[in-house]
Amino acid sequence: MGRSRGGLTTKIHAVADVTGLPIRYDLSPGQAHDTTAAGAMLATLEPDSFLVADKAYDAKWIRDLIEQRDAVPIIPDREGAKTRHAFSKPLYRLRNRIERAFNKLKQFRRIATQYEKLAANFLAMIKIATVRLWLRAYESTA
Repeated sequence: MGRSRGGLTTKIHAVADVTGLPIRYDLSPGQAHDTTAAGAMLATLEPDSFLVADKAYDAKWIRDLIEQRDAVPIIPDREGAKTRHAFSKPLYRLRNRIERAFNKLKQFRRIATQYEKLAANFLAMIKIATVRLWLRAYESTA
């Protein structure tokens, strides 16, 4: 996303609602795997919901965590996976909404260029941008 003290290596992990509006964020170092933030991000997963994620989140413990919360994982299997899971391509197509949420975030210059050097400040700017996205979405519908 941008430049930090460690270089161009900060990852943003996000959870979005069905409309593509971001709900929750977490930051991790660029060299860390995506699954390191999954446990904290799934802590507030609602029962009877669908979790759509990419292949990086195809781990047994993540699937078990999702199913323990009475939710349904829509995660494609990695290449060469020994066990195959049920997978719905029409539901997986909804994953582009989180990609669109990231694109909306990148419209904010301070996030795209990552002027903030501290993770707490960068996360605060992401949250401010998220508030603006939510206000923009509900301002036009009221």
